[in-house]
Amino acid sequence: MNLPLYKEMMRVNLKGIMNYAFGSAFYIVFMIWLYPGLADNTQALNDLVKAMPEGVGNAFGLNNGFSSAEGFISGEYYGLILVLILSIVCVQMSTQLIARLVDRGSMAYLLATPTTRRKVAFTQALVLVTSLFIIMAVTTLAGFAGKVWFLDSEYEFGMARFSQLNTAAFLLFFAIGGLSFLVSCVCNDEKKALGISGGITFAFFTIDILAKITDKLDVLRYFTLFSFYRPGEIVQGTADIGWISFWLLLTGLLCFSAGIQIFRRRDLPL
Repeated sequence: MNLPLYKEMMRVNLKGIMNYAFGSAFYIVFMIWLYPGLADNTQALNDLVKAMPEGVGNAFGLNNGFSSAEGFISGEYYGLILVLILSIVCVQMSTQLIARLVDRGSMAYLLATPTTRRKVAFTQALVLVTSLFIIMAVTTLAGFAGKVWFLDSEYEFGMARFSQLNTAAFLLFFAIGGLSFLVSCVCNDEKKALGISGGITFAFFTIDILAKITDKLDVLRYFTLFSFYRPGEIVQGTADIGWISFWLLLTGLLCFSAGIQIFRRRDLPL
């Protein structure tokens, strides 16, 4: 790792990272604050969800119910809002860390210093992973704080399953971030890298939504990384969190490693 480069990249990106982190924290605390008022009308809300088409409930996590705070949060936040936030972070940051520097000629100046391409690429990958970790760590701590502040003992909130949910979310975007980083390492053009990685990520998300809406398209789940991420099943304790974590971690490591190797070997524009 190139420590001076890591420090500089973290300094440059820290404001944006913390904006995402505190925005996520605020939203999850708001959801927890909202839950007690909704929990008092659980039956009416569950009846309303049952009246909707089943596919719609599956797609947006509404079928998780309102019997527990983490079940409510998993559907209302982790199933959609957090996914969109971290998708944007992965696509934008991975492009900025490699493809933008190549496109604007800054990478040539960076590589003229006493360092290697492998160190530069590894350092930039570490900046992306650190950014995702910070956002998820702040979000997790905000969830714990919200539980202490707003939820009495009468409201169920499984701390262990909430932690598992956050771990799965981090590993999902570790994998998505790795894929976006791989694209960035391949491309010389910033806009092209942004378009390809953004297209792949949101195609994955769209395919997952379609597969949830109807069983006829269930086979599409095998073509998206989001098939490993089932917030409702995680908080209900029916998901194999170990298996999910293994595959997402492996996918991310392979993508980051491939990106670093490709960047090390390929020709760069002058």
